[in-house]
Amino acid sequence: MKALLIYPRFPQSFWSYDRFMEIAGLKAVLPPLGIITVAALLPQDWEIRFCDRNVNLETDADWEWCDLVILSAMLVQKPDFHALIKKAVRLGKKVAVGGPYPTSVPQEALDSGAHYLILDEGELTVPQFLEALNQGQEQGIFRSLEKPDVTQSSMPRFDLLQRDAYLMMAIQFSRGCPFNCEFCDIISLYGRKPRTKEPSQALAELQNLYDLGWRGSLFIVDDNFIGNQRNVKRFLRELIPWMKQHDYPFTFITEASVNLAEDDEMLQLMNEAGFYAVFLGIETPDQDSLQVTQKLQNTRNPLVEACRKINDAGMLIYAGFILGFDGERAGAGERIQAFVEQTSIPQPMLGILQAPPNTALWTRLQKEKRLFDDISHPTGDQNTLMNFIPTRPVAEIAREYVEGFWRLYEPTNYLRRCFQQCLSIGSLEKRKQTMQFPLGKGLQLVAQVIWHQGLRRPEIRLQFWQQLWTIVRKKPQVLNMYLGLCAAGEHFWEYRALARERITEQLGYDPMQVPMLPEPEPMLIKS
Repeated sequence: MKALLIYPRFPQSFWSYDRFMEIAGLKAVLPPLGIITVAALLPQDWEIRFCDRNVNLETDADWEWCDLVILSAMLVQKPDFHALIKKAVRLGKKVAVGGPYPTSVPQEALDSGAHYLILDEGELTVPQFLEALNQGQEQGIFRSLEKPDVTQSSMPRFDLLQRDAYLMMAIQFSRGCPFNCEFCDIISLYGRKPRTKEPSQALAELQNLYDLGWRGSLFIVDDNFIGNQRNVKRFLRELIPWMKQHDYPFTFITEASVNLAEDDEMLQLMNEAGFYAVFLGIETPDQDSLQVTQKLQNTRNPLVEACRKINDAGMLIYAGFILGFDGERAGAGERIQAFVEQTSIPQPMLGILQAPPNTALWTRLQKEKRLFDDISHPTGDQNTLMNFIPTRPVAEIAREYVEGFWRLYEPTNYLRRCFQQCLSIGSLEKRKQTMQFPLGKGLQLVAQVIWHQGLRRPEIRLQFWQQLWTIVRKKPQVLNMYLGLCAAGEHFWEYRALARERITEQLGYDPMQVPMLPEPEPMLIKS
């Protein structure tokens, strides 16, 4: 069997870092870990070609060569995903699809012509698919209510990647999250009981990447790295000596719940292992909204103190914020802005609430008959208006979103937060650097940042040089991190205009240019 594995393109989004990628000479932030894990589950006698369309496009010769096309996608990749299915069908190729998007909304993949749906987690459903192929089945849907034992998972095919095209590499240690946030689809996809690999497995993956020549930042892509605290501490205790033995070839970033700040031992272990950053789902400083959305872990301790404690432990904070919760009071956007300024979080991901399929929020809104029929499936992008009727005017939420994003990413505000966050990071005595760039890309990135911000932009030129000199003089360990954050500003200064444009297109007017208007009728909101 000749299988062509394709990962669809991402549209320009908050996390695509398009301008950053361009000035750094890179193509994508992260490799597609899911589909290269599926590649490891396929028979060894199959011929495999892999194409990440965010790095390089497949060729006509690839399409002609293959017998089978395998696609994996997240919701935000929906347009390219469907275009690829239709192209494969048009060329007479069999198509198998999987990943979070078709798992959540399988009918849409079928409607585009996919022959095989390999849903849920591949360790259990890929073997079902292979058995069906052996029996000559022309189509099929393969599902499993059970969750696989990830200690038996295959090592991803990192060798298939064009590694020098990515900002980071990625591994996964666990799946699932113990919490019950109403809007989150992680628990519907992967369950509430976090399943972890063995420390030896994770170290073997790191060793593989090391042997392939990777040096630099590495994302542990778990949706909640500390979901199983006992097992993650076992891993960290083995990771620390491995890192020391290999002369600290990687620096790590991951995602975790805010209760990380409650575990001093975890913070210490992560620091010693080389974690330089963590993404937190803060969502909102409004305690009543956190209660409504069942994000109770964010209500146990003051959020500002939690952020400061994580900074003190040596980690930069990335964070997500959401507007549009039920019962939300006017001014939520301004309160998020105030929180971000108080904590100096450089890159707050501000989004408008969506109800993903099969979440508790989706189910509740469906019962309340508040889902919009014509746009019932969200896009996965943060600057799309909600796919349901909110409890306060859509126009008000949209205005707070656009104004909040615009002000948070005003260049002087953004650079000031980057500077303040880097200075606030503690516990760096043992580290050479907090963040590493891929080999050969660092000098190009530095030169581009100096050109764009130290020379070309008069409105931030003086601020850039003053802050850079202070970092070099007072805290050189964070220099790479600081320059990386500065470079990312080039992306966000373009993206804030795109976010405003997208909301304006959906509303039919620019919410920052028009006085507050009555809420438009739902059907007037363009899908």
